[in-house]
Parts: sequence; C-alpha cells; structure tokens
Amino acid sequence: MITRDELRAWLHLVETPGLGSATTRRLLAAFGSPQAVLGAPDAALANLLPDALLRALRAPHPPRDALPEATWRWLAEAPAGEVRDVIVLGDPRYPAALLQTADPPLLLHTRGRVELLAAASLAIVGSRAATPQGLAHARDFARHLSEQGLTIVSGLALGIDGAAHAGALAGRGSTLAFVGTGLDQTYPRSHAALTERIAREGLIASDFSLGTPPLPANFPRRNRLIAGTTRGTLVIEAAPQSGSLITARLASEAGREVFAIPGSIHSRLARGCHELIRQGAKLVESVDDVMVELGLGVPVRAVMSAPRSSPFEALPGDEDAAGPDAGLLAALGHDPVGFDALSARTGWPADRLAARLLELELEGVVQRLPGGLLQRRGRA
Repeated sequence: MITRDELRAWLHLVETPGLGSATTRRLLAAFGSPQAVLGAPDAALANLLPDALLRALRAPHPPRDALPEATWRWLAEAPAGEVRDVIVLGDPRYPAALLQTADPPLLLHTRGRVELLAAASLAIVGSRAATPQGLAHARDFARHLSEQGLTIVSGLALGIDGAAHAGALAGRGSTLAFVGTGLDQTYPRSHAALTERIAREGLIASDFSLGTPPLPANFPRRNRLIAGTTRGTLVIEAAPQSGSLITARLASEAGREVFAIPGSIHSRLARGCHELIRQGAKLVESVDDVMVELGLGVPVRAVMSAPRSSPFEALPGDEDAAGPDAGLLAALGHDPVGFDALSARTGWPADRLAARLLELELEGVVQRLPGGLLQRRGRA
C-alpha cells in the first residue's frame, strides 16, 4: 500500500494547476519519483518547466495541500469488507494495458478487488436511455461473458452500463467500474446500491481526486480508461455522437477490438452501432462472436495461465542487452513493438513486464510512441 509521504508527493504533482500528465511524466523520467521532483532545486526544475508552472508547483494551493490528509483518512476509514487503495505508476498492480495507451493516468483511486485491473476483460457500453431490449442484451451478454471468466468493464452510468455491471456480478467473473467522479461521490444516486455491491464484489476505480463532482468534461476522460484497460469494447445501443462512440473510437485507437450489436433501421439508438459496423467494428449476434474474435475459444483461464518460455537471449554485439534486462531488451529489438507482442516474445507475466518497462522508461532506456508502441531509445 502507498505510504503517506508517497501519497502526498503524488497528489501534489497531480493537483498542481496547469501541470498536466505529460509534463509530470517528463519530470518523473528526469528525477525518478514524485518526492525527488519536489525536492529538486529550482534551477534543475527550470530546465523542464516554464516559470509559471514552477511557481505553481512551489506556491501554496489550499485545495491541493489539504487533499493528501483527506485522502489518507478516506483510505483508513474503509468499512468492513471493503478495501481502498491508491495505485500509482510503477506499482506492480498498475494495469499493464493502460501503459500502452497515449495518456495513462498517473494514479488510480480504488475500492474493491485491485487484482481485477489485471484480469482479462471486455468493456460493455451504450446508451443511458436504453430500450428494454437493450438492457436485456447488456445483462445477458455480461452474464454469459462473465461465466466465461471475463471481467466486464463499464462506466456505472444509467442504462446499458448499469445493466452490464449487474449482469457481470451474476456470473462467475466480476466487474470493474471506472467513474467520472472522486470515489467519495456516488453518481448517479440511483446506483448507490449497485455501487456498494461492486465495491464489495468487484472494483471501482477513478483517476479523479476525492471531492471531484460529476462534471460533463470528466466522462470522456473516464472513457479512455474503459477503452484502454480492456481487450475490446462491445457497444449496445448508441445514438450518433454519443459517449459510447467516443469509447469505441478510443478502443480502436488503442488497437483493441470493437464490437457492435445491430438494431432496427428505425431506431435512433441503433444508428451509432450501425455506423461503427460500417467503420469496421465486428457485428455481434452472440457471445461466441466475441469469444472467437478475442481468441478465447477455449476457457479464458487456460489461455491466460498457459506457461510460456522465451527463446530470446542477448544478441551478439548488442552492448545494451546485458545484465538482468538482456532478454527483455533483446526481445524489444530496435523497432517499435506493441505490449502484447512483447509479452508473447518474453513470456513474462503482464504485471512484471509493465512494471519493468516503466522503470526502463524512467531510466531513459525505453520510450513510448503513439499508438501504444514501445521502442528502445537510440544512443546519442
């Protein structure tokens, strides 16, 4: 679990006005940790920050400065049967899939089973104003996919999201909800009972700090986590220009599968799904359509736990591929590679691979490219 000093340093960076995640990652790459960033002399920080941001980092900011103690109390006051935590970049429990995305969150607040961040998962999203048939589809698909061992990921919104979470909890798998508020908020209020059940049996996560209200701009940002954590996104009923289509687009950009259930040509809620299918999304009529496309024609647990051995060794003449990282750097090669391909090459568990890649990125050995690709940095 995160320490109080670590929490204070992370939240200081995350909540400093104007200091975005990309700039923060550059600071972490340069100095190694949030504590080191805050302890660095101004002259060193000035090489990476404009004067205005350096002043913002150093100046008192009451909302930011009060947040670490409030968050620490929230962690300590978890009710019986609920586990609360804050997962940061570099933590072995940080979801490996998010490290492949363009804007991985610096930290995640969590309520529930943190191990679900690393589970084989599928997103199910759709309209808040869903039809009864759409709600039935969401519940049934989520329950059957959960029975196959998949964790169902959604956004805890009204309509399709809520039905998908409920269906997943009825199967032997579980569910993960990414929300667009701080975890001390319940939104929507009508999902209070479902929220508490997910916190006990599944997982709720957010990259928003405590106290963050449900602002409209929060939800597209939340959607990137739904799309980025999962192996694919299934859209059930979506109007044109809806948030569900944003999630589908983000999934496609991250190299994940996109699925859509078709509907009546007379239904406005089918138009978004039909547009996705025209753009190349997989048309889905049954759970088997999803399982086969994901390569899960055999039980999920067997696929995920199958032992692998790595044939990669340090290549002759590769001076950098030496020491404990020899096999990993040889597997990386010198061309861009995706995380899944690298995992297959090395045979490493995803959490171990993600953690070591992050360390190598902070050390300047590996760089992240657009599209979730990774590449070794060339020598100057």
